[in-house]
Amino acid sequence: MAQRGVDTLFGYVAASLQELDQTQRQRYMGAYCGICRAIGRRASGPSRLALNYDMVFLALLLSSLYEPEETTAPGRCLLHPLSARPCLSGPTVDYAADMNVALAFFSADDHWRDNHRPDALALRTLLKRHYPAIAKQYPRQCQAITGCISRLSRLEQDRCPNPDMPANCFGQLMGELFTWRQDRWTPYLREMAMALGRFIYFMDAAVDYRQDCRRGNYNPFAAMDAPPDPARWEQYLVLEMGRCTRIYEMLPLVQDKALLDNILYSGVWIAYRQKLKKESARRSNA
Repeated sequence: MAQRGVDTLFGYVAASLQELDQTQRQRYMGAYCGICRAIGRRASGPSRLALNYDMVFLALLLSSLYEPEETTAPGRCLLHPLSARPCLSGPTVDYAADMNVALAFFSADDHWRDNHRPDALALRTLLKRHYPAIAKQYPRQCQAITGCISRLSRLEQDRCPNPDMPANCFGQLMGELFTWRQDRWTPYLREMAMALGRFIYFMDAAVDYRQDCRRGNYNPFAAMDAPPDPARWEQYLVLEMGRCTRIYEMLPLVQDKALLDNILYSGVWIAYRQKLKKESARRSNA
């Protein structure tokens, strides 16, 4: 039976760009370009194809919490060869880049094993040679990715009727990714990211409900064997984001707080609405 795939769960935790001022937009895009450049430097140029915006939130959150040294310098790339763009660099950017590569590798591996997709095999082959160094440096995070994806795959194959169980798997994965260091902030970051991961899992399920049903993919809401109920699904989202932001507000964040607020209080919901709109248009044109 077809499964959802971990890669579909990324792309939701993004900023609402139209609500950012110019300084905030430059900072956000500087982090994005910085992660892209870090992936190219720490892995390979082609590996940057796996980049996603969710890692920008991770890098900025950890940077605001721990305040490590960082630099911003202009840079050019193949996509923007004519004008130099600010690129943020620092330890949290490098960490986000490594986690991006690790997630992309396991996502591609998962797709190849389950669906034998040629594009998944190509990406898996590309990233495989870079993964051992990341696993050596971050064994806890990589073991969590491996274990959570494996458990999630089994639950989806078994068509688990309890949506909390697969959502918890992805929440646990996010909890370990957000735990950069083992210190006083570990329980806060784990709990916040757990709720964020559950939010993302439920959001993706709500957006892709009809598509999953049509394709035979596992969907936790469809597996509940109940009529479609978007209002109830949104209650799941509101509850999880409330849990996430409750812990988030306990963190002593100063730098980039307004930008992080934009992502959690606005950006994730705009992404959700946009994806719902696209799905509705796709159904209308089918």
